[in-house]
Amino acid sequence: MTLINYLTAIQFDDGAIRELPNELAALGVQRPLLVSDAGVVAAGLVETVRATLPDAMPLALYDKTPSNPTEKAVGDALAQYRGAGCDGLVAVGGGSPIDLAKAVALLASHDGPLEQYAAILGGIPKITAAVAPLIAVPTTAGTGSEVGRAALITLDDGRKLGFISPHMIPNRAICDPALTVGMPPQLTAASGMDALTHCFETYLSPRVNPPADAIALDGAARALRHIERAYADGADKAARWQMMMASLEGGLTFQKGLGAVHSMSHPLGGLAEPVLHHGTLNAVILPAVLRFNEGHVGDKYDCLRAALELQPHADLAEAIEALNARLGLPAGLREMGVGEAVIPRMVAGATADHSTATNPRPVDAAGFEHLFAAAMG
Repeated sequence: MTLINYLTAIQFDDGAIRELPNELAALGVQRPLLVSDAGVVAAGLVETVRATLPDAMPLALYDKTPSNPTEKAVGDALAQYRGAGCDGLVAVGGGSPIDLAKAVALLASHDGPLEQYAAILGGIPKITAAVAPLIAVPTTAGTGSEVGRAALITLDDGRKLGFISPHMIPNRAICDPALTVGMPPQLTAASGMDALTHCFETYLSPRVNPPADAIALDGAARALRHIERAYADGADKAARWQMMMASLEGGLTFQKGLGAVHSMSHPLGGLAEPVLHHGTLNAVILPAVLRFNEGHVGDKYDCLRAALELQPHADLAEAIEALNARLGLPAGLREMGVGEAVIPRMVAGATADHSTATNPRPVDAAGFEHLFAAAMG
């Protein structure tokens, strides 16, 4: 039997952030903790969000989310949540603040340690509906975390694990493309390729979910048509709207599962040095995985070519490599600072990752050794 479920309440359009007070009231949240990061604060976006709230509303702010959220940061934000007597959360930013807020919402209502709730450690059934209320306000167009059921957190021992449950999906998503206007070109490119990769991987997942397939194809087409416009002109509101929709659509299809691109980017994102951006990793790794999976996906590559308006026999991996180059993204992991010495650990992490089970071609440690070698560049 196939379970199909979509997914949470979503406010989507320019100016949607004005609905935040109403959404907090609907959830009964009176003392929210805003979770963000220093860059979002510096861009003035936290103040934009704060300005929509009543002056009398008690409000706490945690703005120290690292680029790859950590167990320590979860603990720090949780202490602030409890110390301020908060009763819900508003995540403002990209995937990192949203994932961090999800983990705080989990531990605000579930006993620690966090590790016990990791998907690959049997933690999924331990996560209950008692998770604290959360509203996600994305300020990048890429992660889809605002409608995703997972949080990726790097534990104190260096493992980057997924915490997955329908109860981890934010109660509300407020997607306001105007919040992404002016996003720097490099971040636009990396986050946009994150959205495109989500649409590719979920579409290629072998799980049966035709509605998700249709959404993924639409999201991939939107991303490919508009990412270069958004990259070239940060003030192009129409392109920003389309990229945020593509990002949302990628997130709406997460329930199909991802694949080997994410199996590889997750452990790489857990490295203390170099600090690696998730979307950039996905962009760099995607061509190698497309080549690896070719011949194992039925007619899906043909469907992708048609949706993306490519020639019938176009090489998808070459098309992505050319797009990465036009967007100024790295040509390989080596260019990002990844050294050969970490690869055995990355292979072990990828083999154990929860996304590996839904790669269309079965992949073991030897397969990941091949993929990492191909992605190094």
